Amino acid sequence: MRRGPLNPINLKLTLPPDEDSLTKFLTQSGTFMDGDLLVNRDGVRVVSKSEAEVPPLIKPSDNQLSLADIDTIKVIGKGAGGTVQLVQHKWTGQFFALKVIQMNIQESALKHIAQELKINQSSQCPYVVVCYKSFYDNGAFSIILEYMDGGSLLDFLKKVKSIPEPYLAAICNQVLKGLLYLHHERHIIHRDLKPSNLLINHRGEVKITDFGVSAILTSTSGQANTFVGTYNYMSPERISGGKYGSKSDIWSLGLVLLECATGQFPYSPPEQGEGWTSFYELMEAIVEQPQPCASTDQFSPEFCSFISACIQKDPNDRKSAHELMAHPFISKYRDLNVDLATYFTNAGSPLATF
Repeated sequence: MRRGPLNPINLKLTLPPDEDSLTKFLTQSGTFMDGDLLVNRDGVRVVSKSEAEVPPLIKPSDNQLSLADIDTIKVIGKGAGGTVQLVQHKWTGQFFALKVIQMNIQESALKHIAQELKINQSSQCPYVVVCYKSFYDNGAFSIILEYMDGGSLLDFLKKVKSIPEPYLAAICNQVLKGLLYLHHERHIIHRDLKPSNLLINHRGEVKITDFGVSAILTSTSGQANTFVGTYNYMSPERISGGKYGSKSDIWSLGLVLLECATGQFPYSPPEQGEGWTSFYELMEAIVEQPQPCASTDQFSPEFCSFISACIQKDPNDRKSAHELMAHPFISKYRDLNVDLATYFTNAGSPLATF
């Protein structure tokens, strides 16, 4: 199988002593084990207690996805986390996205990654990108994901510059349903909600991705631009190193919506037209400056109120995903049958080209 170039990640993660002492891994021939979870080049699977003591050679059954059964079509994304490839299953013709992440990793971090892989593959929600299977081989994780042919909301925003309120409400309605599932059913905090982690397709669907492994796979290169690109949607309580919960995702959602509405990231850099060059300057601005808001001259009272309900420095003042579902901004457009499928297809350039 052909693969694009990979960007290695130096992952440094130290577990608490009590967890670390309980963690035992098998790390031979590209295989590791965490409790009842066994991961290697043939995939992730749960094994029985007796199997976990002496792990067997895993052979995927005929109906399982295998890396040997997919062909690479093209690279559709590159970043600090590795590459994303459009792939096609040889026998069914179905398209998938293959995320390949290669890293230098400490053994102690494998437990956390194993847990995240397990969470991803067990998640079933129409508003969350499906993770079909994960593989581990020679220091690289390969994750087979649902293919969203419209790309990311970031890609779409680059084409249209800004998104009108009716479409924004329809997009937000789906994202909130995804957050409801993660926050209330799975008790998962996304931690990295941003336009590039909201994917769209020609059916008008909007789905959340990268809610598990992305929390761990963080670059430690120290480059200012890398930090700015990764953390500019982070809530003030996270930047300050305080305790945080699901409301930190609501802050991020508010910034994403305001950026989509205006076509600009809500925090303006000190030098107009230059962009943020310092990670610390941006972090200081988010913590110290007044929170951004939507202009009452440009947007409806409902939208302005919704943004205010999300972007509050004190997380206790922010609404939850459940509360936001009943907000007037969402209900105002809910019965209008906004056609996101046509909007995504017509407003952007052609979706998937093979």
